[in-house]
Amino acid sequence: MGVLDISSTSPDWRAHALSNFSPHPLELEGKKFSCAEAFIQGIKFPEEDPDRERTFHMSGREAKAMSRVARNRYGIRAVWWNGKQISYGSKEHHTIIGRAVRAKFQQNQKALKALLATRGMNLTHDFGRPESHNTSFPVRVFIGILLSIRKEYSFR
Repeated sequence: MGVLDISSTSPDWRAHALSNFSPHPLELEGKKFSCAEAFIQGIKFPEEDPDRERTFHMSGREAKAMSRVARNRYGIRAVWWNGKQISYGSKEHHTIIGRAVRAKFQQNQKALKALLATRGMNLTHDFGRPESHNTSFPVRVFIGILLSIRKEYSFR
C-alpha cells in the first residue's frame, strides 16, 4: 500500500487531478466554478462583493491568492452561500465545501478516474510545514471527503 501526496505541482497525474487547484470545472446549485479552489475561496466574499464572482472563475492559484483579499476585507469569521452567512470552519462550512468537491468528481470523469486509481493507497496532503490554524479546509476534512467519494464509487 503506497501513499499519494495530493498536490497541484505533483508529477503524479492522480495527485494533480485530486488537488482543488486542478482545472476541473464544476457546477453547484446552478453556479459555475472553474475549479474547487475557486469555490472554496469565492464563498469567503459576501454575495454582493464583485470579487466573489470573479474568484469563482479564476484558476486555483489565482483563487487562492484572493483568500488574503477576503481575509483583509472581511476577516475570517464567515463564508456566504445561498443568501446565508455561515460560520467559518464550522461543520456546515465543511459540508458545503464537501458538496463542491463531490460535484467536481461527479461532473469530471478524468478526476473521478484519478481518484479511483488510488484504490488501496493512503492519501495525504503535506504542505511541508504545519497546517495553518486559519485554514478553511483542514487536510483531515479534505482527505475524509476524498475517501468517502472513493469508497462510494468503488462499490458501483
